[in-house]
Amino acid sequence: MIRKCIALVIPARLSEEVTARPQDVRHGTLEALYGPLDCIVSGDWQVYLRADSSNLRTNVRATQLLRETGLYLPEVTGNAIYLGRAEHGWDTDAPAHLIRLAEKLFDTRLAAAELV
Repeated sequence: MIRKCIALVIPARLSEEVTARPQDVRHGTLEALYGPLDCIVSGDWQVYLRADSSNLRTNVRATQLLRETGLYLPEVTGNAIYLGRAEHGWDTDAPAHLIRLAEKLFDTRLAAAELV
């Protein structure tokens, strides 16, 4: 069964747009799209990052967003997929406050923000 949630996706390549869009959030689907993933949890949200980060581009936007939320990681590499976090660790829509922060930081309007 497909489980879709609004995901905030921040690509490592600066030429690719930051998006907030419906995404199948089954772990197998996310790994098929983005490769093996690790998860960082913080309050009502979580971010999936590539587990094998060698030879990947630094993701300066994802690193900046993490720092703005109070998480100071030395460097994030690869694409970052932000989702909300519900009881028992279930994935949910990325929180509106996180999407608004990304819009402000990256000077962009994310269409799915109204859906959250």
